[in-house]
Amino acid sequence: MRTKYSIYNSISSLISSTTTILLGFVSQAIFIRLLGIEYLGLNGLFTNIITMLSFFELGMGNAIVYNLYKPIANKDEKKIKALMNFYKKAYNVIALLVFSVGMLVLPFIKFFVGKVSVDINLYLVFFLFLLSTVSTYLIAYKRSLLYANQQNYVINIVHTIYTIVLNVGQLSIVYFTKNYYLYLATKIVCQLVENIIISHQSNKYYPLLKDANNEHIDKETEKNIFNKVKALLFHKVGASLVNGTDNIIISKFLGVFTVGLYTNYELLTRACYTMFSQVISSTTASVGNLLASKDSNKAFSVFNNMRFFNFWISAFTATSLLVIAQPFIEIWIGKEGLLPLFVLIVIAFNYFQKMQRCTFATFKDSSGIWEEDKFVPLVESAINIIASIVFVKLFGLGGVFLGTIVSGFSYWGYSYPKYVYKNLFNRSYLDYAKETLGYIFLFVGIASLTYFISTFIVLNNGLLQVVANASLCLVLPNLIIILLFRKSEEFKYMMGIFKKIFKKLHLVK
Repeated sequence: MRTKYSIYNSISSLISSTTTILLGFVSQAIFIRLLGIEYLGLNGLFTNIITMLSFFELGMGNAIVYNLYKPIANKDEKKIKALMNFYKKAYNVIALLVFSVGMLVLPFIKFFVGKVSVDINLYLVFFLFLLSTVSTYLIAYKRSLLYANQQNYVINIVHTIYTIVLNVGQLSIVYFTKNYYLYLATKIVCQLVENIIISHQSNKYYPLLKDANNEHIDKETEKNIFNKVKALLFHKVGASLVNGTDNIIISKFLGVFTVGLYTNYELLTRACYTMFSQVISSTTASVGNLLASKDSNKAFSVFNNMRFFNFWISAFTATSLLVIAQPFIEIWIGKEGLLPLFVLIVIAFNYFQKMQRCTFATFKDSSGIWEEDKFVPLVESAINIIASIVFVKLFGLGGVFLGTIVSGFSYWGYSYPKYVYKNLFNRSYLDYAKETLGYIFLFVGIASLTYFISTFIVLNNGLLQVVANASLCLVLPNLIIILLFRKSEEFKYMMGIFKKIFKKLHLVK
């Protein structure tokens, strides 16, 4: 059953992500042509600032989902109702906190904005971004029951429809009115509608939610949740600072226009990350059930299989970003949208190391390891901010992402080997170092060789250049990985999973 739901969730995640990506590219190109690169830069900047406010979610969703695994397995409706009622009240409080702190930040918003020439009310724009974030917390708590019960595919279907409606609506407004304020307001309305639909679907699958308001969680569960939340607070603050400061630093030191240029590359990396990381994260509930069985040997075997697949995806997509990004952006946005090669190399490696964390994060979150390394995210965020500011002065835009790469070593060098490799699987630090560095060096070799060969493929037509580079990336990195791992247990396991997927799709007998 775990494999079945994982397949459903992975396929639906892939379809949802593909739809979001394709519409995102079209929308961004039209947005730039109609409103300009600085408006795109403001989008990126304010999104980062708002991201930093998201730490008020406090990891409540993770803690609730973690506590739902057992009552769902035991069919304990009373406990499920109590948890969902608690979650509802918590999210209402979180929405109020986010809005209140956002309003306190509002008067100082110009401090974060560097050079900007567009005539726009920055305060109103930020206020609309704030309302958009707050709307994501309203009526959204019922998603957690679908996640915990491995029914992500229901959410993915609704989100795909939401994405289509949102992009069509926003593009229509920009095209006919060129009104940036209406463009932002459209997202608020669509998010509220999406939450209402998911709430309705949750009630349909779980009628018990309709009378959950009278149930209250016991003291032991409440204590467990708040202990997890206290630990997750550090993780949320750290993640918010790491993910939310790049564009602020770029805007402050290099200007909003540079933020706009980077946003095009960010869309590419985010598209790849969103699409493929969801394939890994959609197995979180399945991993949670697996770890509950306390079979460390089986858990490590599954971890190895997932990490291999994670590496394959990471190496292939990061290499593709390195080789395809420049010619793609040239025909998508134009030559004026290109960044230097050094910046692209750093962005591609930063993407690779971030993508490689998916499997570790899945096992860590599924086992509820948050308290043990709660200070690591704060160390990571402090290193990220300091290193990015120092490096941006030394290396320019690429230095911002070098800082992010350096800060990531706080997880790679401490948290993952100690709390995942050692605690969950009882494996040695030496094994961790050999296996992790082996994957990193292999990626560097694959990416370098593929890029080197691509420099000999020079065509006068931009579209043909993209096709040629994409063809090279489709063949060479995958061929190298297949040849190196074809006899491994991890490769054989992945082939078995693919066969199951093809059978579900009726592509093989």
